[in-house]
Amino acid sequence: MSQPSQQSADRAERIDRIAALNDSLRRSICSPGRNQIVMTAGVAALIGDVSLFRGFRRRAEILRAVQNYDSFNSDNDPLGEHDFGRFEYDSAILYWKIDYYDLELVWGSPDPANPDVTTRVLTILLAEEY
Repeated sequence: MSQPSQQSADRAERIDRIAALNDSLRRSICSPGRNQIVMTAGVAALIGDVSLFRGFRRRAEILRAVQNYDSFNSDNDPLGEHDFGRFEYDSAILYWKIDYYDLELVWGSPDPANPDVTTRVLTILLAEEY
C-alpha cells in the first residue's frame, strides 16, 4: 500500500472514531460520564421552569431530539465527525454542537479521537445564539 493511501485510510479511521465517540455521547445524553451536556440561557428560557411538568417535558423532548438526531449529510457534516446538528422545536431553530477539550476543560483536546485525553462538551443552543 502506498503512503498516501495509508494516510487516507488512517484519516478515515480517525474520523470514524471521532464520529462514533460523538454518537455515543448523544446516545448516552442522560448519563454522559466525564463528558458534559449544557444548554444556553436561550434554550433554558424556551423550556421554562423545569420544576413544573411542562418544563420538564420540554427539556426531555429537546434532549430526545438531540439524542435521536441522524440527519447527517455532506452539507451539514462536511468532516463526517457528527459534531453538529440543527432541528426545530416549538417554532424555534436549535443547534447542538460538540467541542473537544482536555480533561481539565482548559485547552482543546490534544486528540479528539482518544477518549482518555478528551472531554466532550455538547452544547444545545438557539440558532440566534450561535
